[in-house]
Amino acid sequence: MSSRWTGGNDARLLENGEEFFPAVFEAIRAAKREVILETFIVFEDKVGKELHAALLDAAARGVQIDVMVDGFGSSDLTADYLGALTGAGVRVRTFDPTSRLFGVRVNVLRRMHRKIVVVDGERAFVGGINYSADHLADFGPQAKQDYAVELRGPIVDEIRQFARSAIGDHSGMRKNAAKRTAPAGEVEAMFVTRDNIDHPNDIERHYRAAIRSARKSVLIANAYFFPGYRLLREMRRAARRGIDVQLILQGEPDMPIVKTAAALLYEHLQRDGVHIHEYCKRPLHGKVAVVDDHWATVGSSNLDPLSLSLNLEANVVLRDRAFAQHLRGRLDHLIENECTKVDHLQHTGWRWWVNLRSAVVFHVLRHFPGWASRLPRHQPTLAACDTPTEEMSQAQGARGGG
Repeated sequence: MSSRWTGGNDARLLENGEEFFPAVFEAIRAAKREVILETFIVFEDKVGKELHAALLDAAARGVQIDVMVDGFGSSDLTADYLGALTGAGVRVRTFDPTSRLFGVRVNVLRRMHRKIVVVDGERAFVGGINYSADHLADFGPQAKQDYAVELRGPIVDEIRQFARSAIGDHSGMRKNAAKRTAPAGEVEAMFVTRDNIDHPNDIERHYRAAIRSARKSVLIANAYFFPGYRLLREMRRAARRGIDVQLILQGEPDMPIVKTAAALLYEHLQRDGVHIHEYCKRPLHGKVAVVDDHWATVGSSNLDPLSLSLNLEANVVLRDRAFAQHLRGRLDHLIENECTKVDHLQHTGWRWWVNLRSAVVFHVLRHFPGWASRLPRHQPTLAACDTPTEEMSQAQGARGGG
C-alpha cells in the first residue's frame, strides 16, 4: 500500500487502556455493519473477556466481524474463547500459528505486530495497545504506559482497504470502492505500514525524513529503542545543528535487556547533544513521536531491529498543530513528573572501552538490515480458526509485551 497524505480527518489521542478500551468497545457495540480487528496480543483476562463480549454482542446483531491475532503473541487463547466467537459467526484468523517444541514457542521472527480496528468504515483505531489488563493502571507497578489514536474521515477508507486486504478478503473492498468517507476535520493523515516484501523500511523512512526536516525540536517516546544506524545518524545530526532532540526510553522495563541494549547508545547520542530521559513510573510501551509543533506519529512500531526489520507494523503519521501540541504536552508531563534525566557521563580512564564498544555497536547497527534479510523468510500462513488448533488452545507460557 503506497503512503500518501489524506486531508479532512479528525484525530483523537487515546492514552493507556483507560481511554483506549472504552472507546474501542463502545465503537464495537455501536457497529451496524462491519468490524475488522487485528492485534498482536489478546489475553483471557478482564480486558480480553470484555472484548469477547462486545464482539459476541455485535455478531448477534448481524454485524460482519473479522478478527486476526498473531499466532505467537496470542498463542494461549483457549478453545472455549475461540469457539464461542466462531460459533457466533465471527471470522477469526491466526497469523502464522506457532508450534511448540518441548513446550516452548518457536518461530518468533516476522510476527504480525499491528494493532488496528476499523468499525463500519467510519472509525479507525491505530496504536500500540494490546487487549490485556496490563494496559490498565490497576494492574499495578507493571501496568504499561501506551498510546493509540482514534480516526474519522477519509483516512479510514485507506486503513479499511489495507485491513481487508490483510485478511485476504477483497469482496468488501470492491463493494465499497465507490463509497468515500466524508471529511470529519482538518487533520492531514498518512497510514504507513511495514512488511517484509513491498514496504520494508517505510516507517523508519518517515521518521528519518521528519527528523531531517526538523526546525526546532524532536521528541520521541519509544519502548524498545535500538534503531538502525541511519536513524541514529539523523538524530545526532539534528542535535548538532541545534535542534532540541529528546528521547523518552524505558527506565523500568518489562524486560531488563531492553534497558541494557538502549544504554549502549546513550553516550554516543549524548556526545552530540541528544537529551535522554528514562520513564521510571512503570514500563513504557508507547511508540510515538512529535517533531516541531505540527508532525506526529502514533503506532505499533518500536525503534528496534524486530520492528524496523522483521515484524509487520502500522503507524499513523499526522500533520496537525493541535494534535501534535496535545501529544507533546502529554509527553512533557512524563518528562517533568515521571522521568529521570540521564546525565552525560564524562568517561576518562575507560574512554578506550567506550570508543570500542560504540564502534562494535554501530557496526552491528549499520549492517543489521542486510543480516535481517537473510533470516528465515518463510511464507506466513493465515489460518482460519473454524476449529481451534492445539497450539491456540493450550494456556501456557509467558509472553513479552509488544
